Amino acid sequence: MEEQLFTPCTIGRVSLRNRTIRSAAFENMCYDNKPSEDLFNYHVSLARGGIGMTTIAYASVNRSGVSFPGQLWMREEIIPDLQKLTKAIHAEGAKVAIQLGHCGNMTHRSTAGQMPVGASGGFNLYSPTFVRSLKEQEIFDLVKDFGNAVQLARRAGFDAVEIHAGHGYLISQFLSPYTNKRKDKFGGSLQTRMRFMQLVIQEVMRSAGDDMTVIVKINMFDGFKSGMQIDDCIQTAQELENLGVHALVLSAGFVSKAPMEVMRGAMPVKTLAYYMDTKKYWWLKAGIRLVGHKIMPSVPFKEAYFLEDAKKFRKVLRLPLIYVGGMISRTKMEEVLNEGFIAFQMGRALIHDTDFVNKLQSGLQQSSCKHSNYCIGRMYSLEMKCHHCVADLPLKIQKEILRAEAK
Repeated sequence: MEEQLFTPCTIGRVSLRNRTIRSAAFENMCYDNKPSEDLFNYHVSLARGGIGMTTIAYASVNRSGVSFPGQLWMREEIIPDLQKLTKAIHAEGAKVAIQLGHCGNMTHRSTAGQMPVGASGGFNLYSPTFVRSLKEQEIFDLVKDFGNAVQLARRAGFDAVEIHAGHGYLISQFLSPYTNKRKDKFGGSLQTRMRFMQLVIQEVMRSAGDDMTVIVKINMFDGFKSGMQIDDCIQTAQELENLGVHALVLSAGFVSKAPMEVMRGAMPVKTLAYYMDTKKYWWLKAGIRLVGHKIMPSVPFKEAYFLEDAKKFRKVLRLPLIYVGGMISRTKMEEVLNEGFIAFQMGRALIHDTDFVNKLQSGLQQSSCKHSNYCIGRMYSLEMKCHHCVADLPLKIQKEILRAEAK
Protein backbone atom coordinates (compact mmCIF):
# COMPACT_ATOMS: atom_id res chain seq x y z
CA MET A 1 0.00 0.00 0.00
CA GLU A 2 1.50 3.29 -1.12
CA GLU A 3 1.86 5.86 1.66
CA GLN A 4 0.19 9.11 0.64
CA LEU A 5 -0.95 10.72 3.89
CA PHE A 6 1.87 13.24 4.11
CA THR A 7 2.19 13.96 0.41
CA PRO A 8 0.83 17.28 -0.93
CA CYS A 9 -2.24 17.47 -3.13
CA THR A 10 -4.14 20.06 -5.14
CA ILE A 11 -7.93 20.43 -5.02
CA GLY A 12 -9.18 22.96 -7.53
CA ARG A 13 -7.24 26.16 -6.87
CA VAL A 14 -5.78 25.19 -3.50
CA SER A 15 -2.71 23.09 -2.70
CA LEU A 16 -2.51 21.29 0.66
CA ARG A 17 0.64 20.20 2.49
CA ASN A 18 -0.93 16.81 3.26
CA ARG A 19 -4.20 14.90 2.73
CA THR A 20 -5.94 15.87 6.00
CA ILE A 21 -8.88 18.25 6.24
CA ARG A 22 -10.75 19.25 9.37
CA SER A 23 -14.42 18.58 8.59
CA ALA A 24 -17.01 21.30 9.03
CA ALA A 25 -18.12 20.03 12.43
CA PHE A 26 -20.17 22.68 14.24
CA GLU A 27 -18.07 24.49 16.84
CA ASN A 28 -20.84 26.65 18.41
CA MET A 29 -18.13 29.25 19.04
CA CYS A 30 -19.53 32.16 17.01
CA TYR A 31 -21.27 33.94 19.87
CA ASP A 32 -23.77 36.54 18.57
CA ASN A 33 -23.20 34.93 15.16
CA LYS A 34 -19.68 36.30 14.71
CA PRO A 35 -16.14 34.93 15.14
CA SER A 36 -14.82 34.67 18.69
CA GLU A 37 -11.50 34.18 20.42
CA ASP A 38 -12.50 30.55 21.06
CA LEU A 39 -13.04 29.98 17.32
CA PHE A 40 -9.72 31.66 16.55
CA ASN A 41 -7.78 29.63 19.09
CA TYR A 42 -9.32 26.31 18.06
CA HIS A 43 -8.66 26.60 14.34
CA VAL A 44 -5.19 28.12 14.74
CA SER A 45 -4.38 25.20 17.07
CA LEU A 46 -5.44 22.79 14.33
CA ALA A 47 -3.23 24.59 11.82
CA ARG A 48 -0.32 24.47 14.27
CA GLY A 49 -1.18 20.79 14.84
CA GLY A 50 -0.41 19.91 11.22
CA ILE A 51 -3.79 19.86 9.45
CA GLY A 52 -3.68 20.34 5.68
CA MET A 53 -6.83 22.46 5.62
CA THR A 54 -9.28 23.38 8.34
CA THR A 55 -12.93 24.19 7.65
CA ILE A 56 -14.84 26.86 9.54
CA ALA A 57 -18.24 25.31 10.09
CA TYR A 58 -21.77 25.95 9.21
CA ALA A 59 -21.85 29.62 8.16
CA SER A 60 -25.30 30.76 7.09
CA VAL A 61 -25.53 32.81 3.92
CA ASN A 62 -28.19 35.04 5.49
CA ARG A 63 -30.10 35.63 8.72
CA SER A 64 -33.02 33.34 7.83
CA GLY A 65 -30.71 30.30 7.78
CA VAL A 66 -29.31 30.70 11.31
CA SER A 67 -30.15 27.90 13.79
CA PHE A 68 -28.00 28.78 16.81
CA PRO A 69 -26.79 31.96 18.56
CA GLY A 70 -23.31 30.46 18.28
CA GLN A 71 -23.49 29.87 14.52
CA LEU A 72 -21.64 32.06 12.02
CA TRP A 73 -23.73 34.38 9.83
CA MET A 74 -21.91 35.79 6.79
CA ARG A 75 -22.15 39.58 6.64
CA GLU A 76 -19.97 42.62 6.07
CA GLU A 77 -19.27 43.47 9.69
CA ILE A 78 -17.46 40.20 10.47
CA ILE A 79 -14.94 40.38 7.60
CA PRO A 80 -12.10 41.95 9.68
CA ASP A 81 -12.34 39.18 12.31
CA LEU A 82 -12.39 36.50 9.61
CA GLN A 83 -9.36 38.09 7.94
CA LYS A 84 -7.49 37.90 11.25
CA LEU A 85 -8.42 34.21 11.51
CA THR A 86 -7.45 33.21 7.97
CA LYS A 87 -4.16 35.12 8.21
CA ALA A 88 -3.21 33.29 11.42
CA ILE A 89 -4.09 29.88 9.94
CA HIS A 90 -2.01 30.61 6.84
CA ALA A 91 0.91 31.66 9.02
CA GLU A 92 0.94 28.12 10.48
CA GLY A 93 1.20 26.56 7.01
CA ALA A 94 -2.42 25.33 6.65
CA LYS A 95 -5.15 26.31 4.23
CA VAL A 96 -8.64 27.31 5.31
CA ALA A 97 -12.13 26.74 3.93
CA ILE A 98 -15.53 27.90 5.11
CA GLN A 99 -18.72 25.88 4.87
CA LEU A 100 -21.65 27.90 3.53
CA GLY A 101 -25.28 26.87 3.73
CA HIS A 102 -28.76 27.59 4.97
CA CYS A 103 -30.50 25.53 7.65
CA GLY A 104 -33.96 25.81 6.10
CA ASN A 105 -36.57 24.15 8.30
CA MET A 106 -33.94 23.42 10.98
CA THR A 107 -34.02 27.03 12.19
CA HIS A 108 -36.10 28.87 14.80
CA ARG A 109 -37.87 32.22 14.80
CA SER A 110 -35.63 33.42 17.63
CA THR A 111 -32.42 32.87 15.63
CA ALA A 112 -33.67 33.29 12.05
CA GLY A 113 -35.61 36.47 12.80
CA GLN A 114 -38.68 35.13 11.01
CA MET A 115 -40.82 32.03 10.64
CA PRO A 116 -38.50 29.26 9.41
CA VAL A 117 -38.65 28.49 5.71
CA GLY A 118 -38.03 25.33 3.73
CA ALA A 119 -38.64 23.64 0.41
CA SER A 120 -42.14 22.87 1.69
CA GLY A 121 -44.19 24.03 4.65
CA GLY A 122 -45.36 22.01 7.64
CA PHE A 123 -44.07 21.20 11.10
CA ASN A 124 -40.52 20.14 11.88
CA LEU A 125 -40.60 17.95 14.98
CA TYR A 126 -36.85 18.12 15.45
CA SER A 127 -36.57 21.91 15.81
CA PRO A 128 -39.52 21.88 16.71
CA THR A 129 -41.26 24.61 14.72
CA PHE A 130 -43.82 25.39 12.08
CA VAL A 131 -42.25 26.04 8.67
CA ARG A 132 -43.53 27.83 5.58
CA SER A 133 -42.69 27.04 1.97
CA LEU A 134 -40.30 29.39 0.18
CA LYS A 135 -41.85 31.57 -2.51
CA GLU A 136 -40.28 31.52 -5.94
CA GLN A 137 -38.76 35.00 -5.66
CA GLU A 138 -37.34 34.11 -2.26
CA ILE A 139 -35.61 31.14 -3.87
CA PHE A 140 -33.90 33.40 -6.41
CA ASP A 141 -32.94 35.83 -3.64
CA LEU A 142 -31.37 32.95 -1.70
CA VAL A 143 -29.35 31.96 -4.74
CA LYS A 144 -27.87 35.49 -4.79
CA ASP A 145 -27.15 35.22 -1.05
CA PHE A 146 -24.98 32.17 -1.72
CA GLY A 147 -23.02 34.12 -4.32
CA ASN A 148 -22.62 37.10 -2.00
CA ALA A 149 -21.37 34.81 0.78
CA VAL A 150 -18.70 33.40 -1.54
CA GLN A 151 -17.53 36.92 -2.38
CA LEU A 152 -17.35 37.76 1.33
CA ALA A 153 -15.35 34.57 1.90
CA ARG A 154 -12.85 35.63 -0.77
CA ARG A 155 -12.40 39.04 0.84
CA ALA A 156 -11.95 37.34 4.21
CA GLY A 157 -9.00 35.35 2.86
CA PHE A 158 -10.47 31.85 2.55
CA ASP A 159 -8.90 29.45 0.08
CA ALA A 160 -12.05 27.41 -0.49
CA VAL A 161 -15.76 27.29 0.15
CA GLU A 162 -17.66 24.12 0.98
CA ILE A 163 -21.32 24.34 0.00
CA HIS A 164 -23.49 22.24 2.31
CA ALA A 165 -25.94 20.29 0.16
CA GLY A 166 -26.46 17.38 2.55
CA HIS A 167 -27.72 16.34 5.98
CA GLY A 168 -31.24 17.67 5.51
CA TYR A 169 -30.39 21.38 5.39
CA LEU A 170 -31.96 23.64 2.77
CA ILE A 171 -30.35 22.38 -0.46
CA SER A 172 -30.85 18.83 0.79
CA GLN A 173 -34.47 19.66 1.66
CA PHE A 174 -35.07 20.55 -1.99
CA LEU A 175 -33.33 17.38 -3.19
CA SER A 176 -35.13 14.93 -0.90
CA PRO A 177 -38.68 13.75 -1.69
CA TYR A 178 -39.18 13.50 2.08
CA THR A 179 -39.06 17.29 2.49
CA ASN A 180 -39.86 18.53 -1.03
CA LYS A 181 -43.58 18.32 -1.75
CA ARG A 182 -43.66 21.30 -4.11
CA LYS A 183 -45.87 21.29 -7.20
CA ASP A 184 -43.95 23.99 -9.09
CA LYS A 185 -40.73 23.84 -11.13
CA PHE A 186 -38.68 23.23 -7.96
CA GLY A 187 -40.49 20.01 -7.00
CA GLY A 188 -41.52 16.69 -8.52
CA SER A 189 -38.93 14.46 -10.20
CA LEU A 190 -35.31 14.32 -9.14
CA GLN A 191 -34.39 16.46 -12.14
CA THR A 192 -36.67 19.27 -11.02
CA ARG A 193 -35.83 18.84 -7.33
CA MET A 194 -32.20 19.48 -8.34
CA ARG A 195 -33.08 22.89 -9.83
CA PHE A 196 -32.42 24.90 -6.67
CA MET A 197 -29.05 23.18 -6.21
CA GLN A 198 -28.16 23.86 -9.84
CA LEU A 199 -28.94 27.57 -9.51
CA VAL A 200 -26.96 27.84 -6.28
CA ILE A 201 -23.90 26.08 -7.68
CA GLN A 202 -23.96 28.10 -10.91
CA GLU A 203 -24.02 31.30 -8.84
CA VAL A 204 -21.29 29.99 -6.52
CA MET A 205 -19.02 29.03 -9.43
CA ARG A 206 -19.44 32.49 -10.97
CA SER A 207 -18.62 34.15 -7.66
CA ALA A 208 -15.66 31.87 -6.97
CA GLY A 209 -14.08 32.78 -10.28
CA ASP A 210 -10.58 31.54 -11.01
CA ASP A 211 -9.05 31.91 -7.55
CA MET A 212 -11.26 29.96 -5.13
CA THR A 213 -11.88 26.24 -4.76
CA VAL A 214 -15.50 25.09 -4.62
CA ILE A 215 -16.23 21.90 -2.67
CA VAL A 216 -19.74 20.53 -2.16
CA LYS A 217 -20.82 18.25 0.67
CA ILE A 218 -23.57 15.88 -0.45
CA ASN A 219 -25.42 12.86 0.87
CA MET A 220 -24.80 9.39 -0.48
CA PHE A 221 -28.19 8.47 1.03
CA ASP A 222 -30.60 10.11 3.47
CA GLY A 223 -30.85 7.05 5.69
CA PHE A 224 -34.55 6.15 5.50
CA LYS A 225 -37.01 4.73 2.96
CA SER A 226 -38.81 7.93 1.96
CA GLY A 227 -35.57 9.88 1.41
CA MET A 228 -32.85 9.96 -1.23
CA GLN A 229 -31.27 6.61 -2.01
CA ILE A 230 -27.79 5.86 -3.39
CA ASP A 231 -28.86 5.85 -7.06
CA ASP A 232 -30.55 9.25 -6.65
CA CYS A 233 -27.47 10.66 -4.92
CA ILE A 234 -25.14 9.35 -7.62
CA GLN A 235 -27.20 11.23 -10.20
CA THR A 236 -26.96 14.34 -8.04
CA ALA A 237 -23.18 13.93 -7.77
CA GLN A 238 -22.90 13.52 -11.53
CA GLU A 239 -24.81 16.76 -12.02
CA LEU A 240 -22.44 18.56 -9.64
CA GLU A 241 -19.53 17.17 -11.64
CA ASN A 242 -21.15 18.56 -14.81
CA LEU A 243 -21.51 21.95 -13.09
CA GLY A 244 -17.75 22.07 -12.63
CA VAL A 245 -17.30 21.90 -8.87
CA HIS A 246 -13.75 21.04 -7.83
CA ALA A 247 -14.48 18.26 -5.34
CA LEU A 248 -17.23 16.51 -3.39
CA VAL A 249 -17.36 15.48 0.25
CA LEU A 250 -19.38 12.25 0.49
CA SER A 251 -21.50 12.04 3.63
CA ALA A 252 -24.99 10.77 4.55
CA GLY A 253 -27.84 11.21 7.00
CA PHE A 254 -30.61 13.68 7.72
CA VAL A 255 -30.54 15.75 10.90
CA SER A 256 -34.33 15.88 11.16
CA LYS A 257 -34.92 12.18 10.53
CA ALA A 258 -31.73 10.12 10.87
CA PRO A 259 -29.26 12.31 12.80
CA MET A 260 -26.92 9.56 14.01
CA GLU A 261 -26.55 8.21 10.48
CA VAL A 262 -24.26 11.21 9.98
CA MET A 263 -21.94 10.59 12.94
CA ARG A 264 -22.62 7.02 14.11
CA GLY A 265 -22.71 5.76 17.64
CA ALA A 266 -25.24 6.81 20.26
CA MET A 267 -26.68 10.25 20.78
CA PRO A 268 -25.75 11.09 24.41
CA VAL A 269 -29.24 12.14 25.45
CA LYS A 270 -28.32 12.80 29.09
CA THR A 271 -25.57 15.15 27.96
CA LEU A 272 -27.87 16.78 25.41
CA ALA A 273 -30.59 17.40 27.99
CA TYR A 274 -28.18 18.43 30.76
CA TYR A 275 -26.81 21.44 28.89
CA MET A 276 -30.14 22.72 27.59
CA ASP A 277 -31.54 25.94 29.04
CA THR A 278 -34.11 24.71 31.57
CA LYS A 279 -36.15 27.93 31.55
CA LYS A 280 -36.28 28.27 27.78
CA TYR A 281 -36.53 24.62 26.73
CA TRP A 282 -37.93 22.78 29.77
CA TRP A 283 -40.49 20.97 27.65
CA LEU A 284 -37.92 19.88 25.04
CA LYS A 285 -35.50 18.83 27.78
CA ALA A 286 -38.19 16.65 29.35
CA GLY A 287 -39.08 15.14 25.99
CA ILE A 288 -35.47 14.24 25.21
CA ARG A 289 -35.09 12.52 28.57
CA LEU A 290 -38.23 10.48 27.94
CA VAL A 291 -38.01 9.55 24.26
CA GLY A 292 -34.60 10.80 23.07
CA HIS A 293 -33.31 7.31 22.32
CA LYS A 294 -36.39 6.59 20.18
CA ILE A 295 -36.33 9.75 18.05
CA MET A 296 -32.51 9.74 17.77
CA PRO A 297 -31.69 6.03 17.66
CA SER A 298 -28.12 4.76 17.78
CA VAL A 299 -26.35 3.66 14.61
CA PRO A 300 -23.33 1.40 15.26
CA PHE A 301 -19.94 3.09 14.88
CA LYS A 302 -17.11 1.45 13.01
CA GLU A 303 -13.97 2.85 11.51
CA ALA A 304 -14.43 4.34 8.02
CA TYR A 305 -18.15 3.61 8.17
CA PHE A 306 -18.97 5.32 4.85
CA LEU A 307 -16.15 3.80 2.82
CA GLU A 308 -17.99 0.98 1.03
CA ASP A 309 -20.72 3.34 -0.15
CA ALA A 310 -18.21 6.06 -1.05
CA LYS A 311 -16.38 3.61 -3.31
CA LYS A 312 -19.56 3.28 -5.41
CA PHE A 313 -19.33 7.02 -6.11
CA ARG A 314 -15.59 6.81 -6.80
CA LYS A 315 -16.30 4.17 -9.43
CA VAL A 316 -18.56 6.40 -11.56
CA LEU A 317 -17.18 9.91 -10.97
CA ARG A 318 -14.05 11.55 -12.37
CA LEU A 319 -13.72 14.62 -10.14
CA PRO A 320 -11.75 14.57 -6.85
CA LEU A 321 -13.63 13.03 -3.93
CA ILE A 322 -12.99 13.71 -0.25
CA TYR A 323 -13.81 10.96 2.20
CA VAL A 324 -15.40 11.66 5.61
CA GLY A 325 -16.62 9.33 8.35
CA GLY A 326 -14.80 7.50 11.16
CA MET A 327 -11.19 8.30 10.37
CA ILE A 328 -9.11 7.30 13.40
CA SER A 329 -6.15 5.11 12.31
CA ARG A 330 -3.18 5.63 10.02
CA THR A 331 -3.83 2.26 8.35
CA LYS A 332 -7.39 3.15 7.37
CA MET A 333 -6.35 6.63 6.22
CA GLU A 334 -3.83 5.15 3.81
CA GLU A 335 -6.44 2.63 2.64
CA VAL A 336 -8.90 5.42 1.85
CA LEU A 337 -6.27 7.34 -0.11
CA ASN A 338 -5.28 4.21 -2.02
CA GLU A 339 -8.94 3.71 -2.98
CA GLY A 340 -8.69 6.90 -5.03
CA PHE A 341 -9.87 9.60 -2.62
CA ILE A 342 -7.73 12.72 -2.88
CA ALA A 343 -8.04 13.59 0.82
CA PHE A 344 -10.18 12.86 3.87
CA GLN A 345 -11.93 14.88 6.55
CA MET A 346 -11.90 14.30 10.30
CA GLY A 347 -14.04 15.76 13.08
CA ARG A 348 -14.11 14.06 16.46
CA ALA A 349 -10.45 12.97 16.40
CA LEU A 350 -9.51 16.65 16.08
CA ILE A 351 -11.92 17.75 18.79
CA HIS A 352 -10.22 15.20 21.02
CA ASP A 353 -6.72 16.37 20.07
CA THR A 354 -5.89 19.37 17.88
CA ASP A 355 -2.31 18.05 17.53
CA PHE A 356 -3.42 14.70 16.12
CA VAL A 357 -1.94 15.19 12.63
CA ASN A 358 1.49 16.11 13.99
CA LYS A 359 1.37 13.03 16.20
CA LEU A 360 0.51 10.85 13.21
CA GLN A 361 3.54 12.22 11.40
CA SER A 362 5.66 11.42 14.47
CA GLY A 363 4.54 7.78 14.44
CA LEU A 364 1.21 7.62 16.28
CA GLN A 365 -0.99 4.99 14.65
CA GLN A 366 -4.47 5.77 16.00
CA SER A 367 -6.56 8.45 17.74
CA SER A 368 -7.45 7.81 21.37
CA CYS A 369 -10.95 9.24 20.78
CA LYS A 370 -13.46 6.52 21.72
CA HIS A 371 -16.50 8.23 20.19
CA SER A 372 -18.65 8.67 23.29
CA ASN A 373 -20.21 11.60 21.34
CA TYR A 374 -20.15 13.86 24.40
CA CYS A 375 -18.98 16.64 22.08
CA ILE A 376 -22.09 16.17 19.94
CA GLY A 377 -24.50 16.32 22.88
CA ARG A 378 -22.75 19.41 24.23
CA MET A 379 -22.44 21.40 21.00
CA TYR A 380 -26.17 22.07 20.71
CA SER A 381 -25.99 24.31 23.78
CA LEU A 382 -22.36 25.27 24.49
CA GLU A 383 -19.05 25.56 22.69
CA MET A 384 -17.79 22.28 21.29
CA LYS A 385 -15.42 20.40 23.62
CA CYS A 386 -14.25 16.87 24.29
CA HIS A 387 -15.17 15.51 27.71
CA HIS A 388 -11.51 15.21 28.71
CA CYS A 389 -11.28 19.03 28.48
CA VAL A 390 -14.16 19.56 30.94
CA ALA A 391 -13.68 19.44 34.71
CA ASP A 392 -16.23 18.25 37.29
CA LEU A 393 -18.64 16.47 34.96
CA PRO A 394 -21.78 15.24 36.76
CA LEU A 395 -21.73 11.55 37.65
CA LYS A 396 -24.61 10.72 35.29
CA ILE A 397 -22.67 12.24 32.37
CA GLN A 398 -19.51 10.36 33.35
CA LYS A 399 -21.49 7.11 33.39
CA GLU A 400 -23.02 7.86 29.98
CA ILE A 401 -19.54 8.46 28.56
CA LEU A 402 -18.16 5.24 30.04
CA ARG A 403 -21.10 3.20 28.67
CA ALA A 404 -20.63 4.65 25.21
CA GLU A 405 -16.88 4.10 25.19
CA ALA A 406 -17.28 0.51 26.34
CA LYS A 407 -19.29 -0.42 23.24
